[in-house]
Parts: sequence; C-alpha cells; structure tokens
Amino acid sequence: MTTTTRPQAPQYDDVIDLERYPIHDGASSKYQALVQGCQDQLRDRGVAQLDGFLAPAAVGEMVALAGRLAAQAWASDQTHTVYFERPDDSAGPDHPRALLQHSAKKAVAYDQIPAAAPIRRLYESDDLTAFITAVLGKPVLYRSADPLDALEIAIFDEGDELGWHFDNSEFSVTVMYAQSEAGGHFDYYPALRTEHDDNYPGVQDVLLGRPDGVIRLAASPGTLAVFRGQHALHRVTPVSGPRPRINSVLTYGEHPAMKLNELTQKLFYGRTA
Repeated sequence: MTTTTRPQAPQYDDVIDLERYPIHDGASSKYQALVQGCQDQLRDRGVAQLDGFLAPAAVGEMVALAGRLAAQAWASDQTHTVYFERPDDSAGPDHPRALLQHSAKKAVAYDQIPAAAPIRRLYESDDLTAFITAVLGKPVLYRSADPLDALEIAIFDEGDELGWHFDNSEFSVTVMYAQSEAGGHFDYYPALRTEHDDNYPGVQDVLLGRPDGVIRLAASPGTLAVFRGQHALHRVTPVSGPRPRINSVLTYGEHPAMKLNELTQKLFYGRTA
C-alpha cells in the first residue's frame, strides 16, 4: 500500500487568494498569465495593481495590528525637495531643486511586526520574492537585510502626507489596508523624467500646481502594487478625518546585504539597528 504525501500549504495560504493569485505555482500557465498581465500594466501605466490580493480577513487583521502598534510607531515630519537633496536655488526660487515639499507619517518597523502577522508571513516567503522578481523581469531579487526597513507599516493620520518626490530606488512594492476618510490620495506622473533627461520644466509644472498628466490611482483594501517610482513624480495628499490611511511597504533589492545607513534609519524610525 502506498501513501500519497500532500504538498504542504504555503505559510501564507490564509493571507492571499491562491486560486486567483497562484504565486505558489510558478510552473502553471495561470501564473505566467498573471506575471504577463502585471508586466503589461507596468509598461503601460508605470504601476501594476492586483486588487484583492490580500484576503479580507488578513486585511482586517493588519488594520487591527496597526491600531495596536500605532503608539510604538515613529512619527517623522520633514521638508525636502523632490530629489531628497539639499535645496538649491541657484537656478531660481521656483526651480524644482529649490521647491520644498512636506512629508509626515508614522512608521512601524520590521522588528516591531509579529512573526505571525499576515504581511510578515507573506513577505518572508520565497514565493512572493520570486513573483516580484518575475514581474520586474529581474534575474534575481532579495528581501532587504535591514532589521527596521525591510517591511514597514505606514500610518497616515490627519494632516499626514507624502510630498511630491522621486524614489531613489527603481521600484517599490506596497500593500494597502485602509483608505482615509478623506484625502490620502496617491497621485503620480508616470515617466516624467528619464535617466538622461531631468525634465525640469515638466517637474516644475506639477510642483506649481499645473497638473496636466497627473494620474490619481485608486487602491482598495487588499491591493498589492508594484510601482516604478524612480522616474515617476508621486505623492500622497494630506489625510483628513479620524480614519487613518494604512499600508505596508515591502523592500527588495538586487544585492543580498542591502540596508539603510544609520543616519537614514534614525530619520525614518527614530533609532538605529
């Protein structure tokens, strides 16, 4: 008599809908179609969104967890340019390198998120890493080695926002848990600059309130997004009302030992690792 060993369920099988998003089955045609669909979105829109990626129960658990951890979150409030560099008004006070933006939020660091939390179990799975790698067409990606910044929960209370900016990294991966009662919108201008052209006139138009070309991206709870933010100007508008905007940022890189320097750790999390 022979016995059949059933494949072990992924450690995150209660976190996402594996029928709809079979990230555990890289050899299947459904997986390949999912990757291709995401790549098409990235090419056409600069962002790939998977609505309902997280199961409703997992979303509810993360919202409750964020509420419990909010008192431990590090509140940052800063002004910066869109390039996160020292302001430079040598080309005039309205030049993009001179115009200051405002960003404020609360951050729960990776080491504060319990091991059993849905988003941590999902982030620490090799399946999700392989899926993000495939979507971005990279030969390899690694989860961040940073004990604070690898995975965060970002909480935007009333008045919090992310000012206009370009990311220093090529891409970002986020999961949405809760939208604010008002405000907290994600606005972006895809491919506003290139590797060879900073397009200062175009950036200046956006910063001075001429928003032609800016897209407002809707995201329902449970949505996973892969965003190319290095060349896309983007922001989160100020939050209004008592309900916070809550999401997670999942960090990956092409080098296995990727970490923030201590100065940046302290700026984002109020401490070093």
